[in-house]
Amino acid sequence: MFSPLSKFQRQAKSKIRKRWRLFHATDFQSLMHPCFIFCRILGIFPYKINTSTLEIYKPLFSLWTIITCVCCICWLVMLYQMNISGSINMRNVPRNLERSSYYTLGNFIAVVSYILSGPRMRLLQTVLDISSTLPLESYRKLSRLIHSKDIIGFFYLIGISIVYYTRMSLNVLLRFYVIYINLMIFQMDMLYINCVCILKACFKRINDNLIDLQKLIVNDETHLVKPIYHEQRNPFLLMELRALKKQHLIVNNAVQMLNIIFSLQLLSTIIMAFIEITFNMYYYVLQWKEGVLIILMEKQFYYAYFVANLTIFITKMILIVWACETGKNQASEIITTVHDVLNCTDNKQIKDELQLFSLQMLHSKSTFSAKGLTVDATLLVAIVGNITTYLLILMQFLNASHSCDRKIAINVTQSN
Repeated sequence: MFSPLSKFQRQAKSKIRKRWRLFHATDFQSLMHPCFIFCRILGIFPYKINTSTLEIYKPLFSLWTIITCVCCICWLVMLYQMNISGSINMRNVPRNLERSSYYTLGNFIAVVSYILSGPRMRLLQTVLDISSTLPLESYRKLSRLIHSKDIIGFFYLIGISIVYYTRMSLNVLLRFYVIYINLMIFQMDMLYINCVCILKACFKRINDNLIDLQKLIVNDETHLVKPIYHEQRNPFLLMELRALKKQHLIVNNAVQMLNIIFSLQLLSTIIMAFIEITFNMYYYVLQWKEGVLIILMEKQFYYAYFVANLTIFITKMILIVWACETGKNQASEIITTVHDVLNCTDNKQIKDELQLFSLQMLHSKSTFSAKGLTVDATLLVAIVGNITTYLLILMQFLNASHSCDRKIAINVTQSN
């Protein structure tokens, strides 16, 4: 249970030697260690952790300020060279539109992340405090997912970014800029997924404790016990139930805080994923129709990049939707468990407390959203449907342009 054992769990964890091990997290810091390290390498983690508190570290924050200013300058230079001077040739209008959108959204995420660095620190502090009640087994299970995706995704992305962008006709600063933007967007998305997974584990902990509480109530009321024992037992059960209700309120408030702080970033990520998946599939179909996909080595290289880029965005969107959908479902299970406990007890005080708990959950929406856009399986289905629609529209424009070119060629031939 949360209230009687929380102090004991914190004392027990403090006695454990805090040494980070891969896939063997013991607390919030060791669980988030790879993510924090990669963010610190990119200069987007201007915090230092003292025991169990986070605070702004001014030298790192100054470095992030400089990096953000450089990113804004590089973004303006990229847009100028792609759209005005023409020194960066993107071969066609769709490619130019896709790259301009990508860099604009990426730079927007960089600026928003910098502006919200203070609220994000308070969010991480809240998640750290809430997760301190989780058992060690929950940390170990979470570390298998979080450590794997953070490490594999980071090195996979840095590998394909270096291979692709070093072949572009850009100066060294702009090459570093596009690689940095890719890594920064990925790390901010991974940080969001990690927070969602931790909050989901907190909801699961509340639900498990409610199930344990239900077993205690059923055992008390199905066995012949003395009235004095009931009088002694009821205050304990009420205390546990109130502690769980308070813990649920804290976790739900953390979810709302997460929605507010990451809403702009998450919305930009969803739009970016939609644009990138649509256009990269269009490029692949375009090369396939031209029949030069396997003839030239240069075409093979771009084909491999399109596939790698598609893999990143599809995997990232699936992870985001999966984390938010399962987190919402885990929160919904608490409502079912509360009503199960309500149906198995005849004690008026416990019933009143459970009804208050149920009323609290009805007034709190434990859903993950971005500016009113709920992130769940329905959103993923909508994205897939819209990508299919716009891809068909692009292909129709392509067929129309080819038919026009053929008619012009025939007319020119006949006139000659």
